[in-house]
Amino acid sequence: MPFRHAIHSVMLSGMNTGLPFTTPGQRIGLLGGSFDPPHAGHVHITRQAMRRFGLDRVWWIVSPGNPLKAARPADFKRRLAACRALVQHPRIIVSDFEARIGTRYTAETLARLMVIKRDVDFVWLMGADNLAQFHHWENWRGIMHSLPIGVLARPDDVVAAGLSPAAQTYRQWRLRMAAAKTLPGTTPPCWSLVTGAMVDMSSTKLRNSGEWIR
Repeated sequence: MPFRHAIHSVMLSGMNTGLPFTTPGQRIGLLGGSFDPPHAGHVHITRQAMRRFGLDRVWWIVSPGNPLKAARPADFKRRLAACRALVQHPRIIVSDFEARIGTRYTAETLARLMVIKRDVDFVWLMGADNLAQFHHWENWRGIMHSLPIGVLARPDDVVAAGLSPAAQTYRQWRLRMAAAKTLPGTTPPCWSLVTGAMVDMSSTKLRNSGEWIR
C-alpha cells in the first residue's frame, strides 16, 4: 500500500464513514453530484447504469458543494433528505460519505473510498455533459487511472461526448458498447459510453421553475 494511502487508512479507521456493508467482488457504481435538487432523471440514469454496466448496486455520493460552480447549492441536509425520499429502490444507496470525511474534490473522495473498500469493484458514473467538462476536474487523469468510468448519453449526445478532450485523450482505452458489462473489474484506465432514452429533466430546470426553493 502506498505511504499516503496507509496514512489515509489510519486516519479513517476510527471514523464513522456511514458506508453500507459490502462483499468482496461486489460491483458498485458511484454517481456523484450536488443533486440540487434530485429528480426522476437521476433515478432513471441510475437504473440504466445498473442494467447496462452489470452493477450490483449504485451509491449516490451527495456532495456538500461543487468546486466548478460559483453558486452555493441548497442546504446539504435538505438535499440529502430529498435524495433519500426520492429513491425507492433496494439497490440504490444515498450516501453522505463525502461530507463525513470532509473532502472537496472527487479525486480525493475516491482515493479515500477505495482505501476503505479495497475489495469492491467500483465504477464512476457520469452523464455525457460531465464527460464534456471532465478535463476541468481536479486531477481528472488521476480519476481515469483509479477506476473504470461509465458514461451514459442520449443518442444525440454521442458524437459531442466522443469528441470531448477526455474522450480523445483516452480513446484507445474505450470499451465498445457491446462490452459495457465487462467494465466493472477492468483495469483502469478504461471507460465505456452507452446510449439510451433519458428523462428530459435537469436540476437547473427545476430550480428555475421554482419547484425547488433554495
